[in-house]
Amino acid sequence: MESTALLTDQYELTMVRAALADGTADRPCVFEVFGRRLPNGRRYGVVAGTGRLVELIREFRFTDEHLDLLRRQDVLDDRTAGWLADYRFTGDIEGYAEGELYFPGSPILTVTAPFAVGVLLETLLLSVLNHDCAIASGAARMVTAAHGRPIIEMGSRRTHEQAAVAAARAAYLAGFASTSNVAAGVRYGVPTAGTAAHAFTLLHDSEADAFASQIEALGVGTTLLVDTYDISQGIRTAIEVAGPQLGAIRIDSGDLSVIAVQARELLDSLGARDTRIVVSGDLDEHSIAALAAAPVDAYGAGTAVVTGSGAPTAQLVYKLVEVDGRPVVKRSENKRTVGGRKVAVRRHKPTGTAVEEVVASRCRPSAEPHDRALQRPYLVGGEPAADLPDLASSRAHLAECLVSIPWDGLKLSAGDPAIPVTMISN
Repeated sequence: MESTALLTDQYELTMVRAALADGTADRPCVFEVFGRRLPNGRRYGVVAGTGRLVELIREFRFTDEHLDLLRRQDVLDDRTAGWLADYRFTGDIEGYAEGELYFPGSPILTVTAPFAVGVLLETLLLSVLNHDCAIASGAARMVTAAHGRPIIEMGSRRTHEQAAVAAARAAYLAGFASTSNVAAGVRYGVPTAGTAAHAFTLLHDSEADAFASQIEALGVGTTLLVDTYDISQGIRTAIEVAGPQLGAIRIDSGDLSVIAVQARELLDSLGARDTRIVVSGDLDEHSIAALAAAPVDAYGAGTAVVTGSGAPTAQLVYKLVEVDGRPVVKRSENKRTVGGRKVAVRRHKPTGTAVEEVVASRCRPSAEPHDRALQRPYLVGGEPAADLPDLASSRAHLAECLVSIPWDGLKLSAGDPAIPVTMISN
């Protein structure tokens, strides 16, 4: 994969070039990543991608080949090219833990660095966070709708090849049980799962031959896809070939709520009472919720997962909020910012239910019982902070966060953010 430095936008290079020329490149600055609002209909967002960013930032390097090309294209002058040749991120980054919930105005990530050092990371940070947060936020809603039934992420064929790996990771963070994406299994340790597609059945002279071949290779615990032809006959054939110990059947088409009931009745009548039913086919949180009463054991979700289920970007922005210790603000209509470095805490009832998020600019919120600080270090002096959580820990953290918000915050219908955010400043 090419260097992450090539994710830089030209306007960032333009700012660096001009700042080096006028002497402002080294001014101490604070940048923040936040969202002005949640996507339409959403009551919370999920922080995802920060676990990937640490290594991506450490790999952020321009090669001599990159710089020579940019000089020939007159994107860089010699001074800027020389500065970029030695570029290393040497600042500090702190932010919300991966798996944390966020709301409008939450300071998800804070970058402290000289102007040129910090501004150069804008596109990298936003491309990762806007994608991964969107995927995890949509996937978390699907997990809630599934009420404990496992979901397999199956969206690799519906997105960019690299986005597919990141999406599988974000979906697992959100609570999905596994992914069909092998690269995510190798790179991030996400459990992988999958079964044969319709092509495998069509390859063989009969459905029975296809099922027999799959069972011979994988054992009776496998999952057989039974809707290539007639679903009822496919189920009968599956049990005839595998016996009542067949692990599962998968149904990928039709009115799943009706077909699942019919499939369960047929399986039971054939003695396959322990054979599970897996359904797939353009599922999102709403269609999963509609199957709550159906005898479904697991779901496979693809397109909706990798597209954020209708919200393909988290709409996060990266803004300069402090220069030389002085707060700076953008005053454009509808795009106003709050200047100064922020400190955020979440307040809870004694029962553990979250009631408010307090974000303080240039001061600290007054301490109250059951407050929980929301920011942690990621990079200190350009080096990874100690005790960074792994993916499994972040996944568990999100599960705890979802339990902490009021019940209304988990509804799939449109509504206000699950908890209010109060902004205070010195």
